[in-house]
Amino acid sequence: MQVRSGIAVSPGVVVGQALVLGSENFRIPKKFVSRDAVEAELLRFQTALGHVCADIEEHEILVSEKMGERCAAIFSAHLQMARDPKVVGEVETLIKDSKYSPEYAVSRTLRAFAEQMQNLGDQYLAERAVDIFDLEKRLLRELLGERREELTNLTQPVIILAHDLTPGETATLDPKYVLGFATEVGGHTSHTAILAGALEIPAVVGLGRCLAGVSGGETVILDGDHGQVVIDPDEPTFKRVKDSQARNLRVTERLESLDKLDSATQDGQRVHVYGNIEFPEEVEHCNKRGADGVGLYRTEFLYLGGNREPSEEDHFTAYSRVLKACGDLPVVIRTLDIGADKVPARIRDRFADSQNPMLGLRSIRLSLQSTPLFKVQLRAVLRAAVHGNARIMFPLVSSLLEFRQAKMILMDVMEDLEDEGIDFRRNLPIGMMVEVPSAIILAEEFAREVDFFSIGTNDLIQYTLACDRSDPSVAHLYRSGDPSILRMIQMVLKAADKHGKPVTVCGQMSSDPRFVPLLLGLGLRNLSATPHSIPRLKEVVRNISIPEAERIAAHACTLDLARDVEHYLLGELGRLCPDLVV
Repeated sequence: MQVRSGIAVSPGVVVGQALVLGSENFRIPKKFVSRDAVEAELLRFQTALGHVCADIEEHEILVSEKMGERCAAIFSAHLQMARDPKVVGEVETLIKDSKYSPEYAVSRTLRAFAEQMQNLGDQYLAERAVDIFDLEKRLLRELLGERREELTNLTQPVIILAHDLTPGETATLDPKYVLGFATEVGGHTSHTAILAGALEIPAVVGLGRCLAGVSGGETVILDGDHGQVVIDPDEPTFKRVKDSQARNLRVTERLESLDKLDSATQDGQRVHVYGNIEFPEEVEHCNKRGADGVGLYRTEFLYLGGNREPSEEDHFTAYSRVLKACGDLPVVIRTLDIGADKVPARIRDRFADSQNPMLGLRSIRLSLQSTPLFKVQLRAVLRAAVHGNARIMFPLVSSLLEFRQAKMILMDVMEDLEDEGIDFRRNLPIGMMVEVPSAIILAEEFAREVDFFSIGTNDLIQYTLACDRSDPSVAHLYRSGDPSILRMIQMVLKAADKHGKPVTVCGQMSSDPRFVPLLLGLGLRNLSATPHSIPRLKEVVRNISIPEAERIAAHACTLDLARDVEHYLLGELGRLCPDLVV
């Protein structure tokens, strides 16, 4: 049994067979062959090996002629590896004795050798593991007839293990067949992680290098609650997870029966719980779970689905669908919140390459430097707003000038629509995301100009603590319970209260039931979270009074360390709602 730890980005615990994807997305099937087919399968492997060796020899000759013997030695080493009696013998033994398919036997054998080399402690030998993976790809390509696994063509439930998944690949995953996924790289704030949450597919990212020792078809437990992946679990672990799944199912069914109840504290204080969505389809999840509206409608999916710039009608259609589905409930539409490195190439060509995307041209900065792009989105928002209770929000605002410039462009768009005789809504509430320390420091000044604040804790924590959650070496420093973050939230709430402006928390912190008593005790009355977490948040709200929340918040604010804050909040959650503590 292997246990790998990473970053939990989408909750849920699932058990299933592994589908291992390499850089070429080969599916590595684990299937057994019948006894009378063993000789034919051995011949198929030997034929594939012969073709691969012949291909390597051709490359060796060609490279030798064009680039010299030194470069050709690379292919000579590949050829020696392919003909190694130990490697060939191990594959043939697995086919003959274990009745494994040649594909699975090849993958299992070569990945085991690669893992051994990576664990020898010698950097040079560890790098040679890449040569083994190259040989594996060559053999699989030959055995599979160069067929590649398409994630959209799955026919049975699997757990995907990959080095990485692009946002486009993640968006096409079918929850019916993809039980969950885990990747070696990635972090909380990646769009792949956000999409996993939107699709309600359990996911863990940032596992680090681990696929070398995993073959497709092995039983895998993916724990999206705690960020763990267990490969080939032993019987006690398997039983414990199954019992936990059954318990979670009972809790979920109980909470779903309470979805339509208002979220009010025991002393009658109304707390609004909104949903965060990425795709228009998700509004149905929000309505089903009794959300008070949409507190964060991310619009990046319109730009990530292909290599073209979305039209005004693309925007208008998507926004109108959500607004109509929500009726009178508020929908907060956030303008484009990605960096210049992630927009379609046709748009990206307008900007210089950024050396550090997190500190470069992204979010409102990108919009302000591409006014035509920005205006297309704003026109669509204003037009769609006639169909519901829309609000507009600018992301990553770091200065008063940025907010004023964005608002000025919005006013220009209103004048254009009016001149064209196009129906739109003029009195649209305008807010901003609070995600950087400069916005916190100037919170009182901003409060005089905005209609509402929304605290994006994901980026706020990252920028305040100077740690990238997608970097495994510093991800442990990313802590929602850090005392500095609590004080920053207090500063925003104080400034907003002074000027009578509402505040919502819409980052991952607001989706975590542990932090609900703390946030309520600090004075927050609006939460926006992933749809699947809404019932749990309501459960906490209904089981606490404001005085009790204030007591919890007061004590939490006296603690010096993030781990102490989070441990204390977990204990309080266990006392208030034992079912929610796994």
